[in-house]
Amino acid sequence: MDKLFNMDNKFFSFMGRAADLFMLNVVFVICCLPVVTIGASLTALHYVTLKMARNEESYIIRSFFKSFKQNFKQSTIINLIMLLIAGVLYFDTNIVRQMGGSMSKVLYIIFIALGIIYLAVFLYIYPVLAKFYNSVKNTFQNAFLMSIMHLPYTILMALITIAPAAIFFIPDFRVQSMAILLFILVGFALLAFINGHFLVKIFDNYIIPEKDEISEEGSEETPDDTSRNTPAV
Repeated sequence: MDKLFNMDNKFFSFMGRAADLFMLNVVFVICCLPVVTIGASLTALHYVTLKMARNEESYIIRSFFKSFKQNFKQSTIINLIMLLIAGVLYFDTNIVRQMGGSMSKVLYIIFIALGIIYLAVFLYIYPVLAKFYNSVKNTFQNAFLMSIMHLPYTILMALITIAPAAIFFIPDFRVQSMAILLFILVGFALLAFINGHFLVKIFDNYIIPEKDEISEEGSEETPDDTSRNTPAV
């Protein structure tokens, strides 16, 4: 009976984690509404979920807004660049699709390949910004190189990220509507949290522990706050 009501048992741990993801997701969605803040919101989302993947987080909201404020300028610049690239790829791909001849097929394949590269960079760019101090240029470079160097993880995270698209193929409208609502309530944070478990394994290869890092038990300072070094990719 004591185990049943023990706050450390698996059920309560699961419910606590679900509540954290719900709360994080709501804050993320609200902060994305101004549109221009999407980059900062994505960075803050990954900042928190990377901590959650390591079981390091303490205050979800405070950690979110800490990263939001800290990375706002760089994340906004990166997001504008990503949006511009996405727009160019979208319009160019549509133009090529309307063209005829063998050249259009070649160009279409090239743009599809560029789209795949774009997705790979997108999976890493905001987590890299959340984890490491760096310039915008080096953040893009490191995100691209990591996506190639850790290709199996990149493919796995890409499949996980695009998996929710299957919701739109649900034939029953009521079930589809419920699935969309559920995703809006917790989906973004859940995806970031799942991918976060792979990202921490990748980032561990590039974190250089500081010599004066304090590892005493009970310290309020977490490894994430003391090891945001520039990755030597």
